[in-house]
Amino acid sequence: MKYKEVYDFGVRLLTEAQIVEASLDARLLLEFVCHTNRNDLLVHGDREVSEEEWGTYVNHIARRKIHEPLQHITGEQEFMGLTFKVNEHVLIPRQDTEVLVEEVMRNLHDGMSILDMCTGSGCILLSLMHYSNGCKGIGIDISGEAIEVAKENALNLQIPGVSFVRSDLFEGVEGRYDIIVSNPPYIPTGAIPGLMEEVKEYEPIQALDGREDGLFFYDRIIETAPEYLNGGGYLFFEIGYDQAEAVTEKMKKADYNGVTVVKDFAGLDRVVYGYINNKVSAKAVERCKNV
Repeated sequence: MKYKEVYDFGVRLLTEAQIVEASLDARLLLEFVCHTNRNDLLVHGDREVSEEEWGTYVNHIARRKIHEPLQHITGEQEFMGLTFKVNEHVLIPRQDTEVLVEEVMRNLHDGMSILDMCTGSGCILLSLMHYSNGCKGIGIDISGEAIEVAKENALNLQIPGVSFVRSDLFEGVEGRYDIIVSNPPYIPTGAIPGLMEEVKEYEPIQALDGREDGLFFYDRIIETAPEYLNGGGYLFFEIGYDQAEAVTEKMKKADYNGVTVVKDFAGLDRVVYGYINNKVSAKAVERCKNV
């Protein structure tokens, strides 16, 4: 079959399956299979597609028809100009999260130490390490499978000075850090059934479920982070579009200073961050006294 005919086949099947971006996904899968680019469809639409390429493409289209994420089929996703391995054990890196990375970078200086809580694929931490010099970083996740994906990404990207540890939040963390960053699970449990099929059926529920109100992990991280931050250290969060007020108030009550909300490319609240003046906040000191 001709290249353009194969593409049209993919578009038709994905459109029938009500895939939102049927034309784009059909093209991207064809380029992935044939090792081509978008210009080939315009300039070389009459090139022959081999039987092997055709068979692989049909298989990929069949998987996408049942709403398996494109990134699970290709096994990769671009984020901050870098290519990350992804699979069913980690959240697919999203463009909105680049806003979080960019805000951290505004306060990140060479030689700093970074703790990435709920690291998943490691895309946040590894991007920060890639675009800085002499920093040290550790990524934490409760999922051992996610940790393995993050380690592989670090190896593929050849990023030194980084390690990944399986831990339930701060349980296995030692030392202090200049920056703690987190994109924690923040979808309220009751809202998960209403998510896109690609998300609720294929992405790890453990990385999505923020418990009843979606704020469970913010509470735990905000309370404990001061014990692991150096004086003047920052805590950065990605948040859901309607969580800025709640997370801001929680951080202020826990003695964080300069609490700031940052919007994403769509104009929605996406990042909240603040810093700790003292090595340990007053609240943390009080809690230690009561132990």
